[in-house]
Amino acid sequence: MNKVVFVCLGNICRSPMAEFIMKALDQDGSLHIESRATSSWEHGNPVHQGTQKILRKYAVSFDSSKGSQQISQSDFEFFDLIVGMDESNVEDLLQVSAGRYDDKIKLFRPGGVPDPWYTGDFEETYNLVTAACQDWLQWIRDRQ
Repeated sequence: MNKVVFVCLGNICRSPMAEFIMKALDQDGSLHIESRATSSWEHGNPVHQGTQKILRKYAVSFDSSKGSQQISQSDFEFFDLIVGMDESNVEDLLQVSAGRYDDKIKLFRPGGVPDPWYTGDFEETYNLVTAACQDWLQWIRDRQ
């Protein structure tokens, strides 16, 4: 289980935050970590300024040229673990999967992660994402 993708609605706030935090936690670089969107609404748009600001605040490196990308059928085949940032994202992923990849799809954390696009609270999102990424890293390591 070395290939992980985090998925939110637009791929500009929560999922890229999870991607870059998880990459920072994966110090040996043994995981392939990316992020995607369930929608095409933000396609090609950069990581949200609020996410960039909070990652800078905590010295988490990130790719400022990353653009939003919608999850594809080939992603369902490629990734070992597909993690939806909230229940709605998981529902969308299960609909696209249509039973073929349901076993790969998981909820990021109980209750999901509130979308800072709406809440404006990137600090809360950062704290929730960091704690859950630490849990996911341990969960993955326990299965290797």
